[in-house]
Amino acid sequence: MKIGLIGFGKTGKAVASVLLQNKKFSLQWVVKRSHTLENRTTAEYLGIDSEETGKIYSSESTPITELLDNQPVDMIIDFSSGSGIYTYGEAAGKRKIKIISAISHYSKKEKDFLESLSKLTTVFWSPNITLGVNYLLFASKFLKKIAPWVDIEIIEEHFKGKDGISGTAIKIAEALDVEKEDINSVRAGGIVGKHEVVFGFPFQTVRLVHESISREAFGSGVIFVAENLGDKKEGLFNFEDILTPYFTV
Repeated sequence: MKIGLIGFGKTGKAVASVLLQNKKFSLQWVVKRSHTLENRTTAEYLGIDSEETGKIYSSESTPITELLDNQPVDMIIDFSSGSGIYTYGEAAGKRKIKIISAISHYSKKEKDFLESLSKLTTVFWSPNITLGVNYLLFASKFLKKIAPWVDIEIIEEHFKGKDGISGTAIKIAEALDVEKEDINSVRAGGIVGKHEVVFGFPFQTVRLVHESISREAFGSGVIFVAENLGDKKEGLFNFEDILTPYFTV
């Protein structure tokens, strides 16, 4: 499967590393905003021995339409920013290229745009694309269904300097009918990401915890999603759509 990666920050680099080491995928190119690293290869920059070099391009000098026509891909993976979807979305939709977006926060405008793109191609969006945290969300909703009266607290921990409440924590809160204002946020050191859901029962407590040890966890999640989107047609999908069949007997 030929992959194009949008965004080459800390997480984008970790995702590229995982993709380069997976034989089922071919990282064709990476697009970043600035000219830094332009025309270098991802494999060489990351020090990975791979036949899939993944050349680095700058969006300031290489139009996405030109890149998609000259080096076509089956799927675009987006780890850029909330507005990044506008740089490639329409071009990808017209070419029936599948889109995987792992952007934490989208406004209603971007969500509506994703919805319109899903009429043209397969679109997947998850604020947190790690498999473990989405299993946590799935399990939490199941437990809440069993005991709708249970007390629930959500705690999210991230590295010092991360702005706003975690998009994943907000998604968990919405799924469990917890007010956004009641989410407990911790910012300290270099915590990659930790989410905990505390269920307070009479005489007992259940805690569901997920912690990302390294950003490569996002790469593993991307691979899981990509493999499960292979046979999907046009539409807007999320992690629950992919996980549900695994729980069907």
